[in-house]
Amino acid sequence: MYNKCVNGTVLFRCRSTNRPVTPALGNGADRESSMKDLLEKLSSYNIFNYLLPGVVFVAISSSLTGYSLIQDDIVIGVFLYYFIGLVISRIGSILVEPVLKGLGFLHFSEYRDYIQAAKKDKLLKVLSEANNMYRTFLSLFLCLAMLKAFEVITGYYPFLNDWLPAIIVVGLLSLFAFSYRKQTAYISRRVSNAKEKD
Repeated sequence: MYNKCVNGTVLFRCRSTNRPVTPALGNGADRESSMKDLLEKLSSYNIFNYLLPGVVFVAISSSLTGYSLIQDDIVIGVFLYYFIGLVISRIGSILVEPVLKGLGFLHFSEYRDYIQAAKKDKLLKVLSEANNMYRTFLSLFLCLAMLKAFEVITGYYPFLNDWLPAIIVVGLLSLFAFSYRKQTAYISRRVSNAKEKD
């Protein structure tokens, strides 16, 4: 095991590159088949808004900072990268988007108008997915900047590393609580829109 330390404080642990990795799911062929089946079940939205941003974040953060989230096991890696991408996407939706709207940088149409327009223009769904992807990548680079800033700050105040697990837990709890509320409101609007048509 190799420990990354700053002023004597362990930041993370990663496996030695010369240590053999034990497959998590049978042999290589089994894992490759499992991953192929999994990726085929993912929609383009999930791939470009969750999995891809997660992979990019892990790759860049590993070279930009001293933190490494790269996994040797491909199955664990895919699920971890997907989750990281999901978190980044939710940060974009819950934090970045409202701030940009408040600054007048973004202007949205009424949701009811979008539903009606989407029925007439099938391209709107594709454009909406691309729009969300841009928002997610904006959030991605913001998260990278914040991670780098945190690394620099902990160089001066190493005790902050002891708070990192608590910060992550509280942050994720808050993030997914607000995401749950926003998704519930989104579903309610769709239900109301459907009832008005009846």
